[in-house]
Amino acid sequence: MRIRFDGGKRVDVEHRGLTIRTDQPEAVGGNGSAPSPFDLFLASIGACTGYYVLAFCQKRDIPTDGIELSMDLTRNEERHMIERFDISVHLPESFPERYVDACLRSAAQCTVKKHLENPPEIALRAVKA
Repeated sequence: MRIRFDGGKRVDVEHRGLTIRTDQPEAVGGNGSAPSPFDLFLASIGACTGYYVLAFCQKRDIPTDGIELSMDLTRNEERHMIERFDISVHLPESFPERYVDACLRSAAQCTVKKHLENPPEIALRAVKA
């Protein structure tokens, strides 16, 4: 990955031929032209969980019409940190009852979630040209 500054408060990430753009909200000096890095972090948890639900359904030819996920956050105001993610998988009435628990077990396999449960070490270093 390569991370570059694109003016103002924008930071772009180049990865696998794609550019992921970020910006900060106007309230902190950005233009609000793209999600903030933290918003992308939160979205990655929901998108990853959703992917596992989607893959579960596709593997079993279960229609995904009417399936969606929602995520609520509990913040610790003293620490200014998220302390809990509550993810709900909303299933239509037609979803086969025998697959509900298995679908949730599949959703729990999200790799982003697993990295949060067992966080990697993050090493920083400066490299001068």
